Amino acid sequence: MSRGYISIGSNIDRDKNILASLKALEHHFGKLTISSIYESEPVGFTGDAFYNLVVGFNSESGVKEVAKMLRQIELDNGRTRDCQKFSARTLDLDLILYDDLILNDGRLQIPRDEIERYAFVLEPLAEIAPALKHPISHLSYAELWEKFDKTILKQKRVKPVWAS
Repeated sequence: MSRGYISIGSNIDRDKNILASLKALEHHFGKLTISSIYESEPVGFTGDAFYNLVVGFNSESGVKEVAKMLRQIELDNGRTRDCQKFSARTLDLDLILYDDLILNDGRLQIPRDEIERYAFVLEPLAEIAPALKHPISHLSYAELWEKFDKTILKQKRVKPVWAS
C-alpha cells in the first residue's frame, strides 16, 4: 500500500469543483486526509482567487495509474487540455508525492517542485503531514513551511459554503 498526496485547486465554480473532486477521490481511494482550504491569488495571471488544499490517500495502484485517474477526474469536471499553464481552472489535481518516490518522467514529476515553490501547496501539506520528510531535501514539511518566505503571503484559510 502506497501513501500519496494530491494538491487540488480551482478558481471556476470553486465550491462545486472542489467538492466534486473530493467525492471522486474518496470513491477511488476511500478515506482521505483533507487539509483546510486556502484561498489564494492566482500566480502568473490575473483572475479570480483559487481554493487550494491537499489530500492524502492510500492506494495499491501504481503511480502512473493514479496520475491517469487524476487527469480523468479533471476532464470529468470540465477541465480542458488546451489551457495554458497559468490560467483559470475548473479543477487542477496534481499528484505531488507518492511514498518516497523520486520520478521525472515527462509530465509526471514526483515530488512536484511546487511543494517548495508555492505556499498554497506547502502550507496545506505541512498541515496534514508535518513530520513527513521531503524525499530529496529530507526536511520535514513542517520545517520547510517554517523556513518558507511568508513576507508576501497572499492566502488565508477559508470555510467553503458546503462545509457550513
